[in-house]
Amino acid sequence: MASSAPAGPAGTGPDTGPDTGPDTGTADDEVAARVVAALARDLDHGFTVLYDAYRGAVFSTALRLCGRWAEAEDLAAEAFLRAYRALAGYGADRIAQLRPRPWLLTILLNLWRNTLRGAARRPPPGPLDTAPEPTDPAEGVEAAAARHETGRELAGLLARLPEAQRAAVVLRHIADLPIAEIAVVLAVPEGTVKSHISRGLARLRTLHTTQGAPHAR
Repeated sequence: MASSAPAGPAGTGPDTGPDTGPDTGTADDEVAARVVAALARDLDHGFTVLYDAYRGAVFSTALRLCGRWAEAEDLAAEAFLRAYRALAGYGADRIAQLRPRPWLLTILLNLWRNTLRGAARRPPPGPLDTAPEPTDPAEGVEAAAARHETGRELAGLLARLPEAQRAAVVLRHIADLPIAEIAVVLAVPEGTVKSHISRGLARLRTLHTTQGAPHAR
């Protein structure tokens, strides 16, 4: 099994449009069914299928939650490790009922929350990640630079949101989870999820406007 998470996609701007987002349910359901079927046949091969299907979503979610590349790699790798250990103890019935993506992101979110609880006992972190994000070989230098700066800006803004709002916004607009799946991951009603997303986006827009405005005293 893989020991580290791959590079995730670059960030998007803070004004991400309507809270409902794109409807990708059918494609996601097909991927989930393929993953569950593979896990049911053979754990090791099935885990490879699961990892390949969701590594990008797990890493990009981790990166936007914590804002630091190395920490995101560690979180993603640990999430997959815990997932593998859990699956080893699951029976056929439990695997058949598995919803892989929200299940994985629940593991990731719990790990991230644990890092937040322990943050006060650690030295202050350094500046937000400075490692370059992966680029498309066909992408121009200017576009790649702008994309990286947008990602760093978003990470900084997300870090200023309350925990619940940050998690909801990242799960909706970075991981592209539907509201129902976010409710499962966060263990809250769908109405609460929508409220967290709405307030989080409003706060991001305010922070973005304030950050982009001329300095005033």
